[in-house]
Formats: sequence, C-alpha cells, structure tokens
Amino acid sequence: MAKKKENSEQDEIKHIVRIANTDLEGKKSVQYSLTGIKGINRRIARIISDRSNVDPTATIGYLEDEKIDSLKKTIEEIESILPTWMLNRRKDLLTGDDKHILATEILLTKTEDLNTLKKTRSYRGVRHERGHKVRGQRTRSSGRKGLTVGVKRKAK
Repeated sequence: MAKKKENSEQDEIKHIVRIANTDLEGKKSVQYSLTGIKGINRRIARIISDRSNVDPTATIGYLEDEKIDSLKKTIEEIESILPTWMLNRRKDLLTGDDKHILATEILLTKTEDLNTLKKTRSYRGVRHERGHKVRGQRTRSSGRKGLTVGVKRKAK
C-alpha cells in the first residue's frame, strides 16, 4: 500500500524549479541542482541545503514549496552565511566590500571589470583588447589563430 502512495507523489514532480532567476532541473538532487546557478559550486550548495534544513540528496522536484522558499531565503543571505575566504568577490574595486555574486550579475561584473582594465590602459586591458594571452603564457608556438601555422623556410 505504501508504495502506491509514494508513486502517486512521484507523479507530481516539478520539472523546472526557479531559484535566483535560474531554471533548475527537477530530476536532480538538491545539492547538484543548485550548482546550476552560476556562483554556486557543490560545496556551497551543500552548505545552503544544510542551513535551510533540506536533505541534500532529496530530489528538488519533489520538495514542498516551503522548503524551496527556505532555499531561496538562504541563497539571498549567502554573504552572511559563508566565511569571507569563500566569497567570490572579495574587496570589490568600487565599494571595497566582500560580496558573493550569483547568476547574471557574474557576467555583468566580469565585462565591467574588463572595460575598466581597458579604459585605464593597463597591460592586461591592452592584451584583452588585442586578443592576446593575458596571464603570461607563451605565445611563440601556441595560441595561434588564422590560416598560416608553421614555419616558413628561406628559398634557396
């Protein structure tokens, strides 16, 4: 009898769960589904699920709305939960605060930082503008673009 009741509950799966302006797969467990949000890795997802009293191995599509709301609240106050060394935006250039950026804000801040580097004409900014390697890699033999790859020999 109990198995039939579980099967009827399984028919009511939410295939898409929306958290932090991101659509998450309902078939995955809570821990791995939360990693679909940019800025949240497995370790942070585990912390979020433990803090909001949700089983990390439970399927996120079967969770009640109250538990999903508790996950949302925990994600909103993530900066106060995580230690400072775990945040992904420490000592922000403009404000100097420690932040944890999620979802689309990551892309916006990255492009903003690149534009700042380009405007100040720093070495890294110039390398970004020209499409060269930025972090000190060798460029003599690798990272070539275009049709001609190889060495030209002198005509005899």
